[in-house]
Amino acid sequence: MDRRKLLMTGSVASLLALFSKEALAVLPDSFVMPAEDARHSATFMQWPVSRQVYPDGDFLAITQQTIADIANTIVEFEPVMMLVGKSHHPQARKHLSQKIELWDIETEDLWARDSGPVFVVGPGGKLAVSQIQFNGWGEKQVNTHDKNIAAKVAQRLGLALLPSGLIGEAGGVEQDGKGLLMAHESSWVNNNRNPDLSRDQIEARLLAAYGAERMIWADGLSGWDITDYHIDGLARFTAPGRVLMNLPDKPDPYDPFHKAALKTHKALLQAGLSVTVIPEPVKRRIDDVEFVASYVNYYVCNGAVIASQFGDKVSDQMAAAALKEHYPGREVIMLNADALGELGGGVHCATQQMPAV
Repeated sequence: MDRRKLLMTGSVASLLALFSKEALAVLPDSFVMPAEDARHSATFMQWPVSRQVYPDGDFLAITQQTIADIANTIVEFEPVMMLVGKSHHPQARKHLSQKIELWDIETEDLWARDSGPVFVVGPGGKLAVSQIQFNGWGEKQVNTHDKNIAAKVAQRLGLALLPSGLIGEAGGVEQDGKGLLMAHESSWVNNNRNPDLSRDQIEARLLAAYGAERMIWADGLSGWDITDYHIDGLARFTAPGRVLMNLPDKPDPYDPFHKAALKTHKALLQAGLSVTVIPEPVKRRIDDVEFVASYVNYYVCNGAVIASQFGDKVSDQMAAAALKEHYPGREVIMLNADALGELGGGVHCATQQMPAV
């Protein structure tokens, strides 16, 4: 049986057998993170449990069901590994498909894009984890367990953990798998993450961590949300040189996020990228100024694109059409993930891909 077939079984034993013998054998200097639409071995997700993070038990239950809905959808296309402490396995299993594997790795929250492993591929198809150290978005949230998740996954798979020398989150940088990155300065050049590093130093380390060659920066916005304005809620690469972006139909000149988004749009155009804009929903189920209604915070898995819908029939259909155009041949599935929007994120934030090798 070849590696791809082994990995598609979703078996922990298969994964360990594949990678533990190769771990730390070599540390080539050319690891690259493939584009998200490259084939995956699996998706990693995290089960939220912390009552420090979720003092409202009812909302925690809603959030857990939302994570289950996303995971149960993805597992029809590729294996899903749910990270959750063993004591929470019985409760999580009630919501999750039997196809989903539960890994005994303690978690606090659900944001696998930020605290989970960043998988990179080296010569000969060797996998490793590029270590961008999570610190709760600048110690804004408890991260006793979440700060250790990437290292624990690497250890369980027997993969090398490659230090980047950076504190931050993968949701704060977008990459096309072909050498180009884009990010908001606010999420990286920030005393709550990298107080002793200049933008040039951070850029050099990000390029090394992702195996990229060039970086596009935009200002972003500090201090207005927990992430300091992650770019994956605003703009995403859909191919080299091509970006899909979420902008309000009628920007509010007094809204700091709208002003920052327009500056990002300008920066991407000036960098020579082709930018397609999806309008934000005008009508939505959650009427809250802090609610994140991002169509581009979607996740690309094997054969599908999993995105959020917000109850605005017109804009939901426009977003689905744009996703189908940018990802031809993939099924576009739009879910009610409002709980994540209330928390300031979306489907992409809750997932992390493991590339096939």
